[in-house]
Amino acid sequence: MLTLTDETRRADEEALLVAVRGGSLDALGVLYTRHAEAVYRLAYRITGSAADAEDVLQDVFVGLPGALQGYAERGQFAAWLKRVAARTALMRLRGQARRREAVIDTAVEVLPAADAADPVDRVAVQHALARVPAPLRLVFHLKEVEGYSHAEIAELLGITSGASAVRLSRAWKLLRQEAWTR
Repeated sequence: MLTLTDETRRADEEALLVAVRGGSLDALGVLYTRHAEAVYRLAYRITGSAADAEDVLQDVFVGLPGALQGYAERGQFAAWLKRVAARTALMRLRGQARRREAVIDTAVEVLPAADAADPVDRVAVQHALARVPAPLRLVFHLKEVEGYSHAEIAELLGITSGASAVRLSRAWKLLRQEAWTR
């Protein structure tokens, strides 16, 4: 089976980006096929709603040709696209009259006390995360699950990087307290 090298993949993606900027719907379709699942998952984690996540997914890819005009092609396209998706999801949340709490069940994978093979532990961790306030839980998810830096989280959420670090610390503290009270 033929495997593409990182250089070949990057060149292929760059060619697709040029084609999308030029108006190619086929190239946009290829990018959608490659990245839609990751964008949807991130949007769902932020919004907590399948319907909202689908709307974010659509908004991101409908607006992608225009958004690419601002893409400086530094770093990986997938990381840039996730930042666009996160901003779009956050704008959607801010625009809603009522806020929903995001369910972050994939965060279970980063908690050392949880054994993914043990459904009881997985449920316990999900319940513990559900008791963490939404602002702390969102920073926890962006940092520990998605791998964003505090500076990137600060930019996404409109807070300082110090506030991001504090929120992460408080989220971990609450999760540890929850583990001790079990």
